[in-house]
Amino acid sequence: MSAHGLTSSRASTLRSGVGDYTAVGQGGHRRLVSYDARGHGESSGGRSAEEYHWSKLALDLLAVADHFSPEAPVAGIGLSMGTGTLLHAVTHLPGRFDRLVLSAPPTAWQTRAGQAGMYNQMADVIEKGTPDELVELFASVPLPEIFADLPEFGAVPDIDISLLPTVFRGAGQSDLPPFEALSGITQPTLILAWAGDPGHPVSTAEKLAELIPNSELVVSTTSSDVQTWGARAAAFLAS
Repeated sequence: MSAHGLTSSRASTLRSGVGDYTAVGQGGHRRLVSYDARGHGESSGGRSAEEYHWSKLALDLLAVADHFSPEAPVAGIGLSMGTGTLLHAVTHLPGRFDRLVLSAPPTAWQTRAGQAGMYNQMADVIEKGTPDELVELFASVPLPEIFADLPEFGAVPDIDISLLPTVFRGAGQSDLPPFEALSGITQPTLILAWAGDPGHPVSTAEKLAELIPNSELVVSTTSSDVQTWGARAAAFLAS
């Protein structure tokens, strides 16, 4: 099960190469199932911010897992919002998963408030802006330095513009599960972080590695190394 990041989709991850885990399904050990989160890509979504809380998105992930693997546990792969979704899913129903790949863990706990404020500000701006102003807004959002050579990574969100403020507010109201719940995760876990991005601080990844007993942390400092994550995940899930 592969869950993408906020404002992304199955299609946009393939275009940018960031969050592309197709290698997982190419080795013959696992079947890769990716999906568009509600309100993203080809998935529809409602108009309540609560519907986009990570704990609610986790129920969608579990429903997809039940559809494709009703009896056997699955491996979970998350990126950013997808990592938050996956952690809520595994702490809700631990037995549904046998291995975890947590990539680009987002702001959490003490660092979450600032990010939430930014999401709320962006939601307000989007609601008031004209189409031209919104194009300019998205173009002006600076890329993390690590992705300076991947302009497609900062492309226009793959979300209906009318839903975007609601999705942002739902993300702003979300956080990772508490420390006590995370310390109960027993599955082998690969944690993949990229450096130099305040929206995905290495400190979150380091805390997850500290909390989850059977975990391994890898920190990438270049976009080319981030693009090896698919192969890393495939090797980890095949072991």
